[in-house]
Amino acid sequence: MLPSQRRQAILAAVRAENAASAEALARQFDVSVETIRRDLRALHSDGLLERVYGGATRSSGRSTEGSFSARSRRNTDRKRAVAALAASLIEPEDTVVIDVGTTALEVARALPANFRGRVLTNSVPAAMALAERGDVDLMLCGGHVRQGDAACSGAYAEAFFGEFYADKAFLGSGGVHPEAGLTDYYPPEVIVRRTIIAHTASSYVLADSSKLGTIAVHRVCALDQITAVVTDDHDQDAIATLQNAGVTVLCAQSSPMPLNAAG
Repeated sequence: MLPSQRRQAILAAVRAENAASAEALARQFDVSVETIRRDLRALHSDGLLERVYGGATRSSGRSTEGSFSARSRRNTDRKRAVAALAASLIEPEDTVVIDVGTTALEVARALPANFRGRVLTNSVPAAMALAERGDVDLMLCGGHVRQGDAACSGAYAEAFFGEFYADKAFLGSGGVHPEAGLTDYYPPEVIVRRTIIAHTASSYVLADSSKLGTIAVHRVCALDQITAVVTDDHDQDAIATLQNAGVTVLCAQSSPMPLNAAG
C-alpha cells in the first residue's frame, strides 16, 4: 500500500469510529507506530483529523474554520483540481457568481481564457484576481468586509445579488453532509449564499474532499437545492455516500494515476 493510500485508509478508519489509537492503526496496517504517527501528523496538517495523546480523533470543530492564510496552504492541489473542473463548466458569455473562500478564489484564477461574460462576486480576493481581465464584466457586491477572507456580506450584498439572475454559481462551503446539507461558519454569508442560490439557474458547491461528511455550525440549505457538488477523488467512501443520497457529484482527479493503470 502506498503512503497516500494508507493515509486515506487511516482517515476512513478514524472517521468510522470517531477515534483510533496509533498502536491499533499500526497493527491494522502492519507498519510501525512511528510510521502511523507520521501519517497522523500529515493528516492533521491537512486539517482532516485531530491528533490526541496516543492517536487521533475525527475533526469535529463546527464553529470556526481557521484563518484564510492557513486554509490557502491546505490541500492546494485538490482545490486547484476542483477549480479547474468547475471552470470547465463555464460558457464564454455566462453570468457567473464566484462566492467566497479559497477554492472559489482558485475558480476565479482558472476562469477560461475565452470567457467574456459577467462575474458577480462577494470576494475581494476573487475580484482582485480578475481585475486585470479587460474582457470580463466584473462586479463586486460591497457590504461589510470580513477580515482575513475579505468576504462581503450584509444588506448591501443581499440586495446586490437579489438584483441579478445568474447562469451558474460556484459556492464556497464549510461542510457538505448528506443529512445536514450545505453548511458554513458565518451567518451573514449564509444569508447571502441563500440569495445567490435562489437567483441562479445552476449552483455548484465547491468542496475539496476534506469538507465531505463535515458539518459546520450554520446550515445553508439541503443538498437537493444545489445542482452538484464539485470535489476531488481522495475520499471515495464519502463520495459514494453522497451519491447514494441522490446528490450529483462531479469528481476532479487530483491523485497521480497508478503506474499499472495505463492501457
